Amino acid sequence: MDITVISQSEAQKRVEQIHAFTRELAQLKQQDVVSLTPQQSAKIATYHLQLTSDLSNTFDIDTNVQSQQLSLGMKIASLAGALAMASSLFFLFYQFWGHLTTITQASVLVISPLLLFILTLTLADKEKHAYFSKMSALVCFASFVLNISMLGQIFNITPSPNAFVTFSAFAFLLAYTCNTRLMLIFAIGCACSFIAMRLGTWSGIYWLNFGERPENFFIPGILLFVIGYFGRHKQFNDFSSTYRITALMIIFSPILVLANWAQISYLTFPNEIIEGAYQTLGFTLSAALIWLGIKQQKSDVTNTANVFLLLFIYTKFFDWWWDLVPKYVFFFLVGLSALLALLVFKRIRNIYLSVETHI
Repeated sequence: MDITVISQSEAQKRVEQIHAFTRELAQLKQQDVVSLTPQQSAKIATYHLQLTSDLSNTFDIDTNVQSQQLSLGMKIASLAGALAMASSLFFLFYQFWGHLTTITQASVLVISPLLLFILTLTLADKEKHAYFSKMSALVCFASFVLNISMLGQIFNITPSPNAFVTFSAFAFLLAYTCNTRLMLIFAIGCACSFIAMRLGTWSGIYWLNFGERPENFFIPGILLFVIGYFGRHKQFNDFSSTYRITALMIIFSPILVLANWAQISYLTFPNEIIEGAYQTLGFTLSAALIWLGIKQQKSDVTNTANVFLLLFIYTKFFDWWWDLVPKYVFFFLVGLSALLALLVFKRIRNIYLSVETHI
């Protein structure tokens, strides 16, 4: 197996597959379904041990349950530490900022992100587990945003949505350099905000009010989903699923908002028609993406679409019955709808299982 062409998540799945195979083989031997010679068993065990060792030495993966639990704690600690360090840097600048000359201020703002970027690159190159490089990347990004913002204040530069282009580009650079999904999410957020701002200004609104027109996010959301669906990120840890999940959230959230508050839509039809159209779009798109995710075996698409389908259903229940029936009846109807959804999903699951069995 060539481990240089797989990603970290694929390496982790391969180790979990080895453990599952070992347990299943032991169960089959115990039930006399299969028997292997001592030489065959030793050969398989040696191969799996060597492969697990190679994957563990190359990637930051967990080879047992205990290490998985510890890794989760380390990730949480890494994220908390990075956020705390970024906040510390922000308040440190503002604490002593007024005592520095303009030249010193500009020098500090330029040098700080540059030094942090060099540190991030060094850690990403030297560190196998990448916890510290990811912390450094987040602090570096916070320093860069602070740099752009405060340089604009020092030299009285008019605020512009173009700053989000630089934020996004720098975050993308850090994300792909350090293989960190958190920076990828920041990059995606900045890029989508910039596109939405530009679309808003073209329609005549001030760029900071881009959130008043949720439809501005449809175009960046669709572009992101296409990148996540057709793009290849073999060497990066779950980047494709991050693109898809973020894209679906960016697409579905405006639909959910406009399905209930049509007055902020670009459309000029009566509010009832606009809300009905977006409600229909939400149900249809959710169901279509659930089918697509199941068909293409993309669980992230299926699960995200499932969540929004349930949100659309429950918001409609609220509109229909909250003011018309007692609260206990309302929640009883919600419970019945959940049972109905379980029956439908169970039926679909059984259909797929029966098809697989016949194959």
